[in-house]
Amino acid sequence: MSGSGTGTEAGAQAARSRAVAVLRVRSQALALAVLPAAGAVILLVGGPTGHLPGTVWDLARWVLTPLAVLVLLAAAGVALVVARARPAVSPTVPIAEEAAPELYRMVRDLADRLDVPAPSAIALTPDCDSWLEDRTHPAHGPPPAEEHGAAAGAGRHPDGAATPVLVIGSPFLWWMRVGELRAVLAPVVAGTGPSAHPDIAAARRFVRGLDAAVAVASAPRRGPVFRAVLAGVGWAARVLLRGCRGHAAEMERSVAAAAAERAQAVDYGLRIVAQEQVGLAYAGWDRLLTRVALPAWRMGRWPSRLNAGVVSALTELSRRDRLAEGFASRLGERPACDLLEEPGAVDEAASLLAARLFHGGPAEPGPHWSPVHWTDYPEEVVDRKWRTDAARLHRVLDILRVRPAADGAAPVSDGPSLSRVLDHLTDPDPAAEPVRPAAPAPPAGPGPAPEDEDLADTTARSAALAARLSAELAREEAAASPRPAAPSAAPGSAASPAAHDPVALWDDRALPLFPLQPPRTARELLADHITAMVCCAAMDTAGAVPGLDWLDGPVLLVGGERAADLSPQVLALIEDGDPAALRLWLARQGIRPEKPVRLV
Repeated sequence: MSGSGTGTEAGAQAARSRAVAVLRVRSQALALAVLPAAGAVILLVGGPTGHLPGTVWDLARWVLTPLAVLVLLAAAGVALVVARARPAVSPTVPIAEEAAPELYRMVRDLADRLDVPAPSAIALTPDCDSWLEDRTHPAHGPPPAEEHGAAAGAGRHPDGAATPVLVIGSPFLWWMRVGELRAVLAPVVAGTGPSAHPDIAAARRFVRGLDAAVAVASAPRRGPVFRAVLAGVGWAARVLLRGCRGHAAEMERSVAAAAAERAQAVDYGLRIVAQEQVGLAYAGWDRLLTRVALPAWRMGRWPSRLNAGVVSALTELSRRDRLAEGFASRLGERPACDLLEEPGAVDEAASLLAARLFHGGPAEPGPHWSPVHWTDYPEEVVDRKWRTDAARLHRVLDILRVRPAADGAAPVSDGPSLSRVLDHLTDPDPAAEPVRPAAPAPPAGPGPAPEDEDLADTTARSAALAARLSAELAREEAAASPRPAAPSAAPGSAASPAAHDPVALWDDRALPLFPLQPPRTARELLADHITAMVCCAAMDTAGAVPGLDWLDGPVLLVGGERAADLSPQVLALIEDGDPAALRLWLARQGIRPEKPVRLV
């Protein structure tokens, strides 16, 4: 314990010394700003008193006095922008104390054990991370502690300064047990101790103000005069940031080291086990977003229980992966989400925020942006996605004037069939009429970005079809992109447990903030559409059904079993124009490609 206390004190002392170094940069800037004014005062006072007579000193007074006034005005303008600029705030789902009294009680008990002030509030983020965030700027509204009467002192340091907000990753609440969550949060909560020191708090406010001033100066503005003034403010803020960047980084490292040392006295052994769950939760959350949630978001639907889904995904991972064996046995213990009064409503709010951050969806549900439950996912997302892609594929074939398939054993059908796609992509004989190349997709827009290198190893017909598909999808996404953004970041159903922010605390003009995947290439887009057409044919002619795999996303179930991977057969058709492997796969599954399929 004495060693831990010594390490904590050393880390806090190092953080304070770095904070003083940051504040010294601020003092030096202030001294540089008032230096011309001090010289002008000396010259103005020296003239009437007879100490600085003569033409030279008069000329110096006439030159230095206006310069000092200009420097003071510029410094005042920079200081005003730094003081009033709104620092960036992470998009979160705020959790009121009435919505999670047990969670607040656990955090306050943890703060008491660590002998640090408790966080002023708790918020959730749809990510696998936790941190403390200062929201004491006037633009962020009054601190939540002022709204709870007798509990107001719990969110304040003994010197009266408000403590930061504790931001918790929402997947942790659903996957971790109560003891594991407490162990993981211990180093984070311990950071409120050094954060409450006046020098550290002032240094952080100064750095965050400079960063906010740079953002204000970089924002697009109208008017050349206003733009020139903000350019000067931005230059000054960047110079100051460069001067204190190293000290600020070392200060944060020292604060983290001091918090880690202090947290060793609480649940240290359990924290080692809990850190394994952090890595596992991150892997499952990333897989759930990219493989399961992203297809639904692209269809205008957002899964409303993402955090509950990560439990199913990690349980499935535990069943498949030997390295994760034994983790599922923890599920018999009390989950941390039981600390919430209404975990379903909070999960819905966090799920909608995740869709907004990672995909750029609207802030509130609407006719074209509705929630979907996991039980309805196969029918409302997987089936609709495959049939929508198949309809787009046949629409492009109509644009290319591709004739319906002519099977020797069956009459020509005017309906959309898989044979039409196979016959068109089959590499024709050299004597056959060449296919006219299609116009490439436009380079702008959020849709797929086909490249010549990506289509270099494909047949001419595959390249033409892929380019047309890219152009068609780009037009569809461009037509659907102008959606009105609502001011709220949480659904109305979560209004009771998660209080809405009074003002927009983060800039949502550049959504998605964290795109999950790069735009699909033309080759990937064509493969997805052919796969969707195969799945539609399987559902309509072989009795297959759509399914959901928690780790792989949409899957095709034939006879209750997951169908084998289609990728090698589809790629052979795209790259070589050879449908033999795919037709053999269809025959083994009992799929009839000549039969028309139902489209959206």
